Amino acid sequence: MQPRNSWQAMSRPGYALSAWPWRSAGYLLTGAVTGAVVLVGIVVSVVAGGVLAPVLVGLPLLLGTALAGIPVARLERWRLRLVDRDPAPDPHLPPAAPGLRVWLTTRLRERATWRELGHALLFAGLLWPVDALVLTVGLLLPAAVTATPLLMATVGDGREAKVLKLWTVTTWPAATGAALLGIVLLALGAYLLGVASGARAGLTRLLLAPRETGLDARVTELTRSRVRLVEAFEAERRRIERDLHDGAQQRLVALTMTLGLARLEAPPGPLADRLAKAHDEAGRALQELRELIHGIHPQVLADYGLEAAVADAADRSAVPVDVDLDLTGRLPTPVEAAAYFVVCEALANVARHSGASRARVDGGHHDGRLLLEVRDDGRGGARAGEGSGLTGLADRVSVLDGRLTLSSPVGGPTLLRVEIPCAPCSP
Repeated sequence: MQPRNSWQAMSRPGYALSAWPWRSAGYLLTGAVTGAVVLVGIVVSVVAGGVLAPVLVGLPLLLGTALAGIPVARLERWRLRLVDRDPAPDPHLPPAAPGLRVWLTTRLRERATWRELGHALLFAGLLWPVDALVLTVGLLLPAAVTATPLLMATVGDGREAKVLKLWTVTTWPAATGAALLGIVLLALGAYLLGVASGARAGLTRLLLAPRETGLDARVTELTRSRVRLVEAFEAERRRIERDLHDGAQQRLVALTMTLGLARLEAPPGPLADRLAKAHDEAGRALQELRELIHGIHPQVLADYGLEAAVADAADRSAVPVDVDLDLTGRLPTPVEAAAYFVVCEALANVARHSGASRARVDGGHHDGRLLLEVRDDGRGGARAGEGSGLTGLADRVSVLDGRLTLSSPVGGPTLLRVEIPCAPCSP
């Protein structure tokens, strides 16, 4: 398996003879050049912005300085491929809408922008001189020592050569020895370049392309996909309800009417009895189908919203229910559906298990959240996850970043609370 970065390459034999030392040298060389250019650009922008700020001309320059880390970070993530083959994702999120103002607002609010600015300042002030120093010590100086015989033959006319301007070599055996020493220093310098480039790339990835960014992106996409699944599920529920309402229910209505007319026209006897029985069975089937349709997705919820649907559920409850909801308009469809079915399940549990004489549903939309509370004066002792049917509803609410809590001490009262973040009500 090929090494993915300079650290893995250095742990394998033959590193000094591979391409990785040259990749490291290229990374440090381009870093030194880029850092010097960034330093000049930042100094010019800051000085010009400070001088021209009183006349408002310098404000764009200062804003440009604040955003200077973005192109530098993009270049650094591209350069990272020289010594680190793992992808370096861009941590910036796409703007919510097109336009320069939205783009600027989005970027100035992101932590990644200011992290990239800090990296650019660190790059311009400290990192590029270190890159240049390591490149000089690890490559240029050993290369100069290795070239001693060549210098002696060309510059010194075969008589002498100055090695690094520090000592003079006057004999060929000494020049050859210097060349051998230079080769050893080049081998050691290859590892120095690898260590420096690996550390430099690690710092760059930490500041500009943290590996957690990919995980965060996957988590965000997973959350979005869950929301899309909920929306698709709700759309499918509405389609099934519509098909049953407009298809099967109408046919059953027609069948019931036909059987009723046949029952009226049939003479008394066994045939009339069978028609009466069939008419009653068709009526019961129609009633069950209507209840099924209402349970899939009630038409009142689709037409009039959550407040009307909760009031309808309260009217159909076996236990008297008081409703006090403060909703001035419609909520997102998934939110309305989840909240409605939570209320219905809670009222069904009250009727079946609580022994309560009265229940109450309160709530409203406040501070960007839908709050619902269902309480009863029953015996209490209810537990989510013990056959109450609330576990699946809690999972459904959590998909919408909501929370469902249950308080039901023995002896009562029982309080079910739902909180779902959502957009403000639409008229």
